[in-house]
Amino acid sequence: MPPPKRRHSNQRTRKRRTHWKLSIPGHTKCNNCGEPKSPHTVCSSCGYYAGKQVIVMND
Repeated sequence: MPPPKRRHSNQRTRKRRTHWKLSIPGHTKCNNCGEPKSPHTVCSSCGYYAGKQVIVMND
């Protein structure tokens, strides 16, 4: 494939890149305490993950 004949303008490049946005990471509710937490991580308030206590939290 040959190289482009002309340079793309900044406006055209930015139009193409408008969809390259980061999405907001989702949060789920902890099954043990109900606090919002990131999915697939240990709950920072109670220390449970997948129904098992992984970290002993000092209250």
